[in-house]
Amino acid sequence: MSFLLTLHSHTRWLVALAGLAAILKLGWGMYKGGAFGKLDRALAAAFSGLMDLQATLGLVFLLWSGFAGAGFPPARIEHATTMILAVVLGHLPARWKNAPSATRFRNTLFCILGALAFIYLGVTRLRGGWLW
Repeated sequence: MSFLLTLHSHTRWLVALAGLAAILKLGWGMYKGGAFGKLDRALAAAFSGLMDLQATLGLVFLLWSGFAGAGFPPARIEHATTMILAVVLGHLPARWKNAPSATRFRNTLFCILGALAFIYLGVTRLRGGWLW
């Protein structure tokens, strides 16, 4: 179980890196006004895919450790709820796949920024927060 917690803890940095890369590229694309291309789609997909992996690891750990005796303290439930909202936000850009490029850049950028804000809030709910 310790391995799963460590993996879940370290994967957050991959999510943060994918989010940062997506923000930079989408911001540049929005500024430049170009077409929403393969790299933009790949970065948004990488971010949402890593979010899925992180959510899966987190839910497995929450249930496994919770039923094994750790219980379900409110901070862990708040963390899980906040993170599920972040995952939903991370997947919303798929709704605009047929929209004009300017709309896709803007909406994808704001969804990823929103998801990262939820992630920040969710991690701070836990003991140790971002330092663990």
